Amino acid sequence: MAGARIERLVTSGTFALDGGTWDVENNVWIIGDDEEVIVVDAAHDAVAIAEALGGRTLRAIVCTHAHNDHIEAAPALAARTGAPVLLHPDDLPLWKQTHPDRAPDGELAEGQVVEVAGVSLTVLHTPGHAPGAVCLHAPALTALFGGDTLFAGGPGATGRSYSDFPTIVDSIRDRLLTLPQDTVVYTGHGETTTVAAEAPHLQEWLDRGF
Repeated sequence: MAGARIERLVTSGTFALDGGTWDVENNVWIIGDDEEVIVVDAAHDAVAIAEALGGRTLRAIVCTHAHNDHIEAAPALAARTGAPVLLHPDDLPLWKQTHPDRAPDGELAEGQVVEVAGVSLTVLHTPGHAPGAVCLHAPALTALFGGDTLFAGGPGATGRSYSDFPTIVDSIRDRLLTLPQDTVVYTGHGETTTVAAEAPHLQEWLDRGF
């Protein structure tokens, strides 16, 4: 049996908030081995995600935050697989905008550990892009699954409801840039980056204030 690994699926759809709609491509991260996996952010297309699992047992659907593009397919994927949907409770108001009649199955909390295929992923509460935004740190994989908190070259957007720029900067500075420098950041959109690549940008982000 192969060891734990990280797989990427890109799905397409729309992001809608505050009356606007934008076309987006999202990264869906599948972490595990040949037998069991977790999914980080069930974006847009439950059928495509289920096909990517290839019959493996899905242990959990972990939501880094509750913007619709990251959670749209979560209930349907849960119904197909029996896996629980996990979300930080601070993002329930956003969740209810997309799924008013279907609550998450469980909560995520600071310091909680999600286990799959012999790998431990620790939940880091990193508000700013959204109140209940979280990242998952997997030291054994030298990996951080960052959702929309940290991208290559800057933080996630904070110009819409439920977001706050000083809060996301604090989260990145205090929770993410303190991780080992070689940690690879697997982002919610676009390409990966590393903690080392992003650390020098903190003052630039503060100066730009976006």
